[in-house]
Amino acid sequence: MNEHFDIIILGTGLKECIMSGLASTSKKKVLHMDRNSYYGAESASLNLEDLFHKFRGADAAPPKELGRPRDYCVDLVPKFLMACGDLVKMLLHTRVTRYLEFKVVAGSYVVKKGKPFKVPATAREALGSDLLGFFQKRHYRNFLEYVGQYEAEDPKTHKGRDLRTMTARKLMSDFSLDDNTVFFTGHCIALYMDDKYLDQPALEMVERVKLYAYSLSRYGQSPFIYPLWGIGNLPEAFSRLSAVHGGVYMLNKPVDEILYDAEGKVKGVRCGEETATCTQLIADPSYFAGTEKVKKVGQVARMICILSHPVAGTNDDSAQIIIPAAEAKRNSDIYVSTISYHHKIAPTGKYIAVASTQAETKEPEQELAPALALFGQVEQKFFWVQDVLAPTGDGKADNVFISSGYDATSHFESATQEALAMYESVFGHKMNLDISADPEDLQDPGQPEMEVPTDAELEAALREQQPADSL
Repeated sequence: MNEHFDIIILGTGLKECIMSGLASTSKKKVLHMDRNSYYGAESASLNLEDLFHKFRGADAAPPKELGRPRDYCVDLVPKFLMACGDLVKMLLHTRVTRYLEFKVVAGSYVVKKGKPFKVPATAREALGSDLLGFFQKRHYRNFLEYVGQYEAEDPKTHKGRDLRTMTARKLMSDFSLDDNTVFFTGHCIALYMDDKYLDQPALEMVERVKLYAYSLSRYGQSPFIYPLWGIGNLPEAFSRLSAVHGGVYMLNKPVDEILYDAEGKVKGVRCGEETATCTQLIADPSYFAGTEKVKKVGQVARMICILSHPVAGTNDDSAQIIIPAAEAKRNSDIYVSTISYHHKIAPTGKYIAVASTQAETKEPEQELAPALALFGQVEQKFFWVQDVLAPTGDGKADNVFISSGYDATSHFESATQEALAMYESVFGHKMNLDISADPEDLQDPGQPEMEVPTDAELEAALREQQPADSL
């Protein structure tokens, strides 16, 4: 260990492993360490025995009726991948797909009056959706048609609107979208966590809606995919990539001290009597907890439930479900992911449902009650609250680059954007994801045109529909 590395990385969470893989393929000499004996950190997937030990104590044993413990791969922070999103592009760009297999997530839902409804992402789907009122179907059809045709570099598609200056609120108002439609467009399709986007330029929101629709068109069931055997396979895959290119890995290796030079720049780490020097250091925030380099920005309440049935109202082997804040009478949305034995993360007949949200009260477990009500009979439940830490600086002064903790969302979009920003800070340039790849295990993420029904189809559908309540 007593040698010099270009980059030392602490923690094997997904963001850290992405950086490790990309650094090694850029011919950087990398040392990657983790205090744990397993890969993944917060994004690890645990077998049933490890899950019980983590939450019930070292002597806790799972009931035999749950099946063989090694048949479980339970994500601590389950998140789905957008089929045409930047994380998938990273996988394709680095050929990490050779180590992974994926299965499409069966559905994407939003809860209305305690019942899940499929999220309509195309005008054709919107015609049959009970989430849209009678007159909103036409308005939403027109909105999606405009979004599908809009190209930032082609003024002919702008229809007199400059989305770089027009707000998202004004754009949706132009198409007479009501509050209900605005909500699921912003939170369930564009995947924003709050409503700040409404008063920002509409271009980003439009691009997010298009990405969702393109991803949905790829498989036809939902825009999300999920790796077989759990999310923990993602950091392991990037770790393999790093190792193939010379990266050195040390698990079960606690760090006793971060070393700095006289100018305050990082120069290495100490583990017992051993030291390793470096030019740059990347770490997950837990390695700096209690220091001025990170701050607490919130808490996430999470609940893992083992079921023997799909979530009522979906009847799917997997799903993303968003419970709107207004539905739950709170300030933050609740995110639910359900995965099953079809994804090789549990024995035959078993389902894993995980609910998460930003903790807002002194009784965070009660904040997840609306999700628990969806699950029906629960065989086992594991609940915890986790502080979310974020760096206080950008790393340029001391060459220490720290990631943030994982938010409550059930998808990787925000985590991926953070990884891209960290890459730019560390390497001094943006990652080129404008790729033309011929993937080995995933289809080519092309961008087909959004499907829009004709006026005749719209009129026929409207005649068959009755006005619906708003969300």
